[in-house]
Amino acid sequence: MKFLRSLLDKQEHHFAPRGKMEKFHAFYEALDTFLYTPGKVTAGASHVRDALDLKRMMITVVIALLPCCFMAMYNTGYQANLIISQGFEPQGWRPAFVQALGVPFSPESVFACLVHGALYFLPVLFVTFFVGGHIEALFAVVRKHEINEGFLVTGFLFPLILSPMTPLWQVAIGIAFGVIFAKEVFGGTGMNILNPALTARAFLFFAYPAEQSGDRVWYALDGYSGATWLARASESGVEVLRNGVSWWDAFLGFIPGSMGETSTLACLIGAVILIVTRVGSWRTMLGVVVGTFITSTFFNIVGSSTNPYFSVPFHWHIVLGGWAFGTVFMATDPVSSAYTEIGKYIYGLMIGILVILVRVVNPAYPEGMMLSILFMNVFAPLIDYYVINANIKRRMVRYAV
Repeated sequence: MKFLRSLLDKQEHHFAPRGKMEKFHAFYEALDTFLYTPGKVTAGASHVRDALDLKRMMITVVIALLPCCFMAMYNTGYQANLIISQGFEPQGWRPAFVQALGVPFSPESVFACLVHGALYFLPVLFVTFFVGGHIEALFAVVRKHEINEGFLVTGFLFPLILSPMTPLWQVAIGIAFGVIFAKEVFGGTGMNILNPALTARAFLFFAYPAEQSGDRVWYALDGYSGATWLARASESGVEVLRNGVSWWDAFLGFIPGSMGETSTLACLIGAVILIVTRVGSWRTMLGVVVGTFITSTFFNIVGSSTNPYFSVPFHWHIVLGGWAFGTVFMATDPVSSAYTEIGKYIYGLMIGILVILVRVVNPAYPEGMMLSILFMNVFAPLIDYYVINANIKRRMVRYAV
């Protein structure tokens, strides 16, 4: 890097026009700050809050996401191998590649499940980072900003909330939409009001509903269809869950769904890491839990003869769909969530209430976590505004003479 800097300085003084050299310097600065910590000091007074910078924060979240990444590969392969072991004839290049490697379609083999599942998860991860990363770099060079680690977490979150059968071209379109319209148009990292990964997922859901919903997208097998247990509960209530799937299997993540959202245990491990390192807010998580418990219990007490979803209790809601993943990794996004301490309780509480309302009352959409978080992203600044104003009024009354 020092050699490159000296070479650029010589070129600037002796050969190249100034405008052209500014572009070279912008490219160098972007590359240099992505690989190393900038060796610059602030021009004015600096106020250091703690040792946590953007690099450490993003790396911590990625570490917390690793259990979900493992389950994304393992459970995707496990669900596919389980169906194949029951006599289903697999189609497509991925099963053929597994056979060429000599790996059996065995649901009992952890290695076989990881290999099969990785053929679905890793291409999605690669396309996400390739497309989204280049868009971030382009905006950084044009704006002459440093390339930071802001996209690192988004690049991991987005593949984890997709179904295994999502076409790669839709992955590219979705992440491009999320990065550009949910992040860069607001100014880049730290300026967005919506979670970019959730915005990208919502765009795909409404733009391509056939490939993002229904019964054909949750199993990593071409030509096979099967509903998630969350969808079955919306149609038949809690009895279909008790008779069809073990709660522990749902808690551990051995059920069909989005690749990285099925395991509540993996999300809990991530939650412990985020809370201990103070990267994720336990107040937001607690608010979601309380809101979910109150609303689901209310519907259990009220009951319904026409809507079986009323009967699904709290302990089933938290292990189905994207509830756990959204609570731990999406609702706690420090940029798009509430910032004040009291506001985090309110923000999380409203997400917990809304997710049950969407799941139970809306018959067309049995999930609800994605839309609830995005809806509260919009209201997070308003929550902080009223919390701060309430604090100011209390101080004025307390110290009024």
